[in-house]
Amino acid sequence: MLRDSTKCQQTRPVNHSACTLALTLLSLGAQDTTRRVLVWGGDAEGGAPFVEADPSHPSQVRGFDVEVADRIARGLGRHSARFLQVQWSNIDQSVERGDFVLGLSGVEDTPARRARHSVTLPYFEFREVLAVRPEDRDRIHGLADLRGRRVATLGATIAYDLLVSARDSTGLIPVSYDDDVHPYADLVAGRVDAVLLDHIIAQRALRRRGGSAFTILAQPVAIGHYVGVLAHADSLLRDSVDGVLREAMRDGSLEQIFRRWSVWDPSQPVLFDRVLRSSALTRTAPAATHALAYLPSLARAAAVTLLVSLLSMTLAVVVGLALASGRLYGPAWVRALTTIYIEVIRGTPLLLQLFVIYYGLAGVVRLPAFLAAILALGLNYAAYEAEIYRGALEAVPRAQLEAARTLGLSEAQILRLVRGPQALRYALAPMTNDFVALLKDSALVSVITVVELTKQTAIYATNIGSWVVPGILCALVYLAMSLPLARLARRLEHRWGGRAA
Repeated sequence: MLRDSTKCQQTRPVNHSACTLALTLLSLGAQDTTRRVLVWGGDAEGGAPFVEADPSHPSQVRGFDVEVADRIARGLGRHSARFLQVQWSNIDQSVERGDFVLGLSGVEDTPARRARHSVTLPYFEFREVLAVRPEDRDRIHGLADLRGRRVATLGATIAYDLLVSARDSTGLIPVSYDDDVHPYADLVAGRVDAVLLDHIIAQRALRRRGGSAFTILAQPVAIGHYVGVLAHADSLLRDSVDGVLREAMRDGSLEQIFRRWSVWDPSQPVLFDRVLRSSALTRTAPAATHALAYLPSLARAAAVTLLVSLLSMTLAVVVGLALASGRLYGPAWVRALTTIYIEVIRGTPLLLQLFVIYYGLAGVVRLPAFLAAILALGLNYAAYEAEIYRGALEAVPRAQLEAARTLGLSEAQILRLVRGPQALRYALAPMTNDFVALLKDSALVSVITVVELTKQTAIYATNIGSWVVPGILCALVYLAMSLPLARLARRLEHRWGGRAA
């Protein structure tokens, strides 16, 4: 292209104009090709029948939402539909950023979503259903029968909102997950007493487990609808998509898609008839809940974060001291074992250790999520603390140790009176840094159902469709917890440093 442009500049003015026109037409053609591709986003991790990687062609996706996107693309006159992977909870934010035009993937119709984005008409009706263990099916008939029991669901969903709303009246305990596989696994394992999710997800999980691992209650807890979501400024395009969906309902193509994926049921014709009879859907919705309404939940989550961090750091200090002492004072086999532990823990991801302790050990011991979180964080940071303490102990001048031995002090007395106090001053700053890091790493424990500050913030952000206010609030809370600790450490360093002088 550069060579052609240079050639144009070297020819007569009329040829230069022709070349410029040709380049412009090529550019417009490329832009037109881009416009003729419908770029849509979804989460293939959600799996079938929504969106999943095609086993025959892993680089491609399949599912009823994939076919719905293709049908919309054809109805809009687009050349094709192109899929873009995005985490399910980030679909709303990504569509507003312009990463793609349309978000599909079991996206739920909620007032908050309609208030912040351009939302299509509902194209599928789902039921929120409870799944329980077979021995509980005669005792549990609804949320009212789950007082004091743990009920699992996906975070930032209609089901999660239902459980939170029912918490005060029924006394049940909502348990939030990041995926729809582990809730049912924990139900079978006895970690939770029920799961509330879409009937499509529940039926898929039951098929995966052979059809008898748990029971799906027939009476739905609530009714919901799947929609497509577009950026707030794309209301005109949304109206065109609505027209395509209405036509797909009339000509039967949408029904054929759902039948191919075995999700067609008697509720869908009722929905189609209601949509087609309505000349226009109500687009207005109440404004998203004010930030003040989320403050109690954020405060509870912050307390969980702080408690997990304090208990984990206490465990890390105790185990770290034992490891450091073993490396310095223990026999050869103890030094070898402590060295192996430290290197293995520091060389493997904390997230992997969380999964191993919570899920991997479930066949031996079923640890509560809160205890598993403390153990994983504490044992992980113990390896780092051990190296801090070992380095601090070895930093004490050998001349002082030899002088103490000359005075007849035992090694235990030397550690308690000479080496330990000085090593504590050396270790204080890195210990503080480790605690602040642990405070932030505690966000990872949400993967094993502990709803800490970052997880609650993510739920808040998904519900209102923006990370700006939730992100600022979350950052302020973390700063409020970490800055006083750093200030205290500096005061102790200054105080002990003055004494040492």
